[in-house]
Amino acid sequence: MTPTALEQVTQIVQVAYPQVYLACHTRHQRKRSTEHRLSPRDASLLAHLDERAPLAPSRLAAHLGIARSTLSEALKRLIALGFVRQATHASENGPRRVGRAGVMLSAEGARAIRDTSVLETSRLRAALATLTPRERARIADGMATLAAACRRLTPAGGLRSGGSGE
Repeated sequence: MTPTALEQVTQIVQVAYPQVYLACHTRHQRKRSTEHRLSPRDASLLAHLDERAPLAPSRLAAHLGIARSTLSEALKRLIALGFVRQATHASENGPRRVGRAGVMLSAEGARAIRDTSVLETSRLRAALATLTPRERARIADGMATLAAACRRLTPAGGLRSGGSGE
């Protein structure tokens, strides 16, 4: 991508995202007394997890700028609530070891995110319903691709190894 094209895409995202946020943002409070019992910190942690790709807790703690011990306590609570699951992998010694491969969003966690998102589901669905299936697929692919690129950023804003940058 040429620098000019990169600048154009950057500007489009910077202009478009706030417009989506403004049109679909809902003002609500996430409290532990709600159906999902999520604090704002809990919701933020869930929003950083994926249902398919495990994330190392150390990487998440570094990204969020919190102590590993603080994250560990929050993850224990979210696991107990069924919103997060620990990824497992087989060790060289045979038995599967829990948590070594990271943490992932559970189906219940994805539902909690949807129900507590800063983007109101009904408003976002209404906007997406005005588009063709092909346009919706392009948006989903583009947002997923942008989110994946953002997950590859280091806390300092540089790209982790493995990113193309093109």
